[in-house]
Amino acid sequence: MTQVEHVTATATFPIPRTCPFGVPETYDRLRRTEPVSRVRMSDGRLAWLLTRHADIQAVLVDPRFSANRSDPGFPAMSRGGKNAFTHFAPFMISLDGKEHTAARKPMITEFSMRRVAAFRPRIQEIVDDALDRILELPRPVDLVRELALTVPSRVITELLGATPAHLERFYELAGGMLKRSTTAAERDDIARDMRLNMDRLIAEKEANPGDDLLSREIARQRAEHGDIDRPALASLAQLLLLAGNESTSEMIALGVVALLTRPDQLAALTAEPGRTPGAVDELLRYFSVVEIGMARVATEDVEVGGVLVKAGEGVVASNVAGNRDPEVFPGPDDLDVLRDARGHLAQGFGPHQCLGQNLARAELEIVFDTLFRRLPDLRLAVGLDELPFKYDALVFGLRRLPVTW
Repeated sequence: MTQVEHVTATATFPIPRTCPFGVPETYDRLRRTEPVSRVRMSDGRLAWLLTRHADIQAVLVDPRFSANRSDPGFPAMSRGGKNAFTHFAPFMISLDGKEHTAARKPMITEFSMRRVAAFRPRIQEIVDDALDRILELPRPVDLVRELALTVPSRVITELLGATPAHLERFYELAGGMLKRSTTAAERDDIARDMRLNMDRLIAEKEANPGDDLLSREIARQRAEHGDIDRPALASLAQLLLLAGNESTSEMIALGVVALLTRPDQLAALTAEPGRTPGAVDELLRYFSVVEIGMARVATEDVEVGGVLVKAGEGVVASNVAGNRDPEVFPGPDDLDVLRDARGHLAQGFGPHQCLGQNLARAELEIVFDTLFRRLPDLRLAVGLDELPFKYDALVFGLRRLPVTW
């Protein structure tokens, strides 16, 4: 075991992307030369960066690493990001052990494969509605606005029982929260407004319950505890709204761009029914749009990849790097929709693996199948170099996607 005493940072994290289909060369270099290395976070402190798939998996299942974002040693993934959490009750993604299990258990049924399968016909209707509108619009059409944003937001709105007004305000605020350039003071103000918005939503669901996730959770808490935990419900609503929309929206847009610029991959996908689930796994691996959620802090001294991580030190498990590990994914920089990419880390790993992964996958499968069936002549309306990719955002994606057919 190597005990690293020097505190020289190998890079500053997050490491910005500069190419829509590639990842920073720093990840590959570190994986080869120093797979457990020091990086400097946005607040100036040091943390450990993991770039090997195996090391990332090991940390994410090890109970000696905590997801508690209020821990002083937890890596600051954005400026002022940790302070913003003080406006909410602890999020499920910040809980450990029995607390995390207790918070997650009631939600497992809501996002089970069976529940999502029953909801697939409604997702199909939402996608078809969006495409019906697209076909009526003058070309070119912005596929981000008309499809990538529309479908996930409508899906999560119906599942949660949120109103369009709450949703519009929430995503307006979320856009500011997810910018790398947002200051600590701005992030704090945004978080406060988000909490007020969620409080109003919970109050409305209390007064007017329906057949939706929040209403069922309110009823469950009243039946089991005699009252409801409003702060916890507000945190749950915010987490699901953000996690249930942003990454899926970005994956829709990026997936379309990747397939349209690689006709061989699109042909392979559409040639045989049933290939889409595997293609979705590969697209998730290839883009790994969210790299800010897989951070931990050590609660005791632990050896990781032959390096001693001391108690109180932060660790960033980079799914971006792990998903390009050639030991697990040969030719990792190539998009191959026929690849078995089920071991990807784009939706996390271990106890904190994405709760809504079944829903997200269903949305992506239905969107890609339906879009390329109904618009077989779909093509980009501008050059690839003209597309505005979100290199400055905490979730990678696109601002606009002009298409025609």
